[in-house]
Formats: sequence, structure tokens, C-alpha cells
Amino acid sequence: MALNFTAIDFETANQSAASPCAVGLVRVRDGKIVDTLATLIQPPYPHDFFNPFNIKVHGIQPSDVSDAPTWPEALESMLEFIGDDMLVAHNASFDMDVLRKSAALIGRDLPALEYACSVMISRKTYNLESYRLNAVAYAIGHEEFNHHDALADADACARIIIHAANRKDVESLADLAEASNHKIKAL
Repeated sequence: MALNFTAIDFETANQSAASPCAVGLVRVRDGKIVDTLATLIQPPYPHDFFNPFNIKVHGIQPSDVSDAPTWPEALESMLEFIGDDMLVAHNASFDMDVLRKSAALIGRDLPALEYACSVMISRKTYNLESYRLNAVAYAIGHEEFNHHDALADADACARIIIHAANRKDVESLADLAEASNHKIKAL
């Protein structure tokens, strides 16, 4: 199976898309998870404050990121890990917005990457009451994960795509997108 991609998930410090405080990345090769990258991030100024609501969701405190990589450092590590892979995220518009706006904030051009959304693919693959990440993960049998932990969420997203590709009997992310009537988008 030539199912190759990198799943990504961000957590943010506040309501600004330009406030990443954690990221998780999961690399998939031939339909198997082969590598991961996760890091806390010092959110970039002026979006470096933590909203109590966001803290309640992900549990990351300002003190947790005090020694974490800065956003420019984290972004370079992420881009090196991603390479020229296609990205996948659950509710991809959120994660791609974080990536775009945070990179723009520091004046960093992003490479020409493409991405797909596992929510959209899930809606055309499964018949569920909810397509939230934890609901879809549970539906495919992935019940033990720490929801709102960036790496755990990226891992769940990767597993959903692998499961959907197997269910639709396709061998690539492009084939899965086509079988799901989902348009792969450019970052």
C-alpha cells in the first residue's frame, strides 16, 4: 500500500490561530505509522497569553512551555519532519489556519504543501452521529487515547485515515480522497 502522509494536530494557547502551544506529527508510510514528532511550543508574541478555556481543554499551562522551543524553532523542526508529505488533520481548516497564520506572523514562507481533512473523509466513509475526533476514533476501535494531546490526536487522525483507506480498498491518500469525494487542497 502506498498510503503515505503526515498527520498533524495543533493545540493553541488562546483563540488566536497564531498561538500554537503544542504540535503532534505522525508519519505514515505504506499504511503504517513509522515515526512521530511532538513538542510543546512557546506561542509567538503577541499571541503568547494562555486563555483559561484553552487550558481547560488541553491542560497546557504557561509554565509548561517556558523551556519549550520557540515557534520559529518548532516550525523548522516540523517542516523538516514533514518534508514533501501531504498533510492530514481532523478538521484540517483549523490546523492549516494555525500553520499559515503562525508562519505569517514571523514572516516565514511555507513550502507548497497539500492537505486533506479526516473529518470530511470520515463523513463519506462512516455512518456516525458525530464526526468529532474521539467519536470517529472510537468507531474504528481506537478507544485508548488522550484526547486534546497533540500527538495522541495526530495519531488518532492517522489511524482513521489508514482505516478508511482499508475500508474503501484504496492504496493512496489521493485515491481515498477521490473515493470520498473530498478535494485535496493546497496550503
